[in-house]
Amino acid sequence: MIGPPTSTRVWIVAGHTDMRKGFNGLSAMVQTALEANPFCGHVFVFRGRRGDMLKVLWFDGQGLLLLAKRLERGRFVWPQAHSGKVSLTAAQLSMLLEGIDWRMPTRTDQPALAA
Repeated sequence: MIGPPTSTRVWIVAGHTDMRKGFNGLSAMVQTALEANPFCGHVFVFRGRRGDMLKVLWFDGQGLLLLAKRLERGRFVWPQAHSGKVSLTAAQLSMLLEGIDWRMPTRTDQPALAA
């Protein structure tokens, strides 16, 4: 998969988005609602009303990419805010795309203390 550089900022657009929007509609939303430039190289993540679909908008330097993902079971974990944006790390974005709760990840095994 083609991925953004490690220094790329990831922004979750709080609230829900009309998933019928494409490149132009989502770019306009980034410009008006977030007051950001959709061509700055940052990744913008949008979620639909039901919570089972995401769209990711990213400018890679040559053109816009639009990625859509729908979960067959479950919902994507989303912030409670109804407007604004939330910054994520690349690792949190990976967890989000896998349907994992990125807010409070827990280890499956706790490291043992040195004796």
